Amino acid sequence: MTIDQVRNNSELLLIISGRIDTSTAPGFEKAINDNIENITSLILDFRDVSYISSAGLRVLLSAQKVMNIQGRMKLLHVNDTVMQIFEVTGFSYLLTIE
Repeated sequence: MTIDQVRNNSELLLIISGRIDTSTAPGFEKAINDNIENITSLILDFRDVSYISSAGLRVLLSAQKVMNIQGRMKLLHVNDTVMQIFEVTGFSYLLTIE
């Protein structure tokens, strides 16, 4: 998994590539937590995310809780495979997916 960051004032865009699973979720969480302070808009570009496990879902849930207080969070370009995981787990109702 790789993560590229683009910060523009209080907006943070994270462009994630690869699998978000047990071994990569800690890095995903660190990328969010290290940069989320003073962010009012967190955008996660999932265009190149091929899979997300329960460990990755936990990171998303934690980030969503923070952003519910600080501002907003949205996911972009979620592919059908990952979207199916979101739908089966109910995350499609918890997250803003565009």
